[in-house]
Amino acid sequence: MPEAPRIARIDELPAIPVAGVTWRPVRRELDVRAFGVNAYTADAGALLIEEHDEAGEGGAGRHEELYVVVSGHARFTIDGADHDAPAGTLVFVPDRASKRNAVAVADGTTALVVGGRVGEAYTVSAWEPMFEALALSEAGDPAAAADLMRAALDAYPGNAAVLYNTACFEALAVRRDAAMAHLLEAAERDRESVLRWSAGDSDLDSLRDDPSFPR
Repeated sequence: MPEAPRIARIDELPAIPVAGVTWRPVRRELDVRAFGVNAYTADAGALLIEEHDEAGEGGAGRHEELYVVVSGHARFTIDGADHDAPAGTLVFVPDRASKRNAVAVADGTTALVVGGRVGEAYTVSAWEPMFEALALSEAGDPAAAADLMRAALDAYPGNAAVLYNTACFEALAVRRDAAMAHLLEAAERDRESVLRWSAGDSDLDSLRDDPSFPR
């Protein structure tokens, strides 16, 4: 017998507030393994897609991305240029270095996002577990966030962003030794980025008195 289809409505998927947006984890909920796909929802005036690029820093997947405005009305800003996007609009961003974000213009706006690397088999982007962990931490459970990120380290060994975020949640969970170890390992992998990320990051304030804190 063929494997049964998995069917879901976007508005019935978990609505996870994280990084200033509302994330609907399509790929995770349907266990999609061949390509990246997620959705975001917002009402008028709210951020729909957080500002980011796909150049590879901070857990980005280095994907080409296609945004499909399923309902409502959005305004995309890509490399400083605004683009009107009512329901039914396709917005394709081929350049991984392009800065992009979107704001909802109407209530009930939903965007479906599909992405993947050109010429490569799909792997889950590191930002997904980081988003899940951030949502747990923002809900008041940094220990659960730290546990989730420790598991993510096995899937993304040596990834500076994963190591850094693991350190952040461990610091919030008062796991000082583990946090310092992961922060220093992140700095070994990508010192320039870690110095920039940590400069104003209050998650790490409890570690700043350590003489080995990256400076």
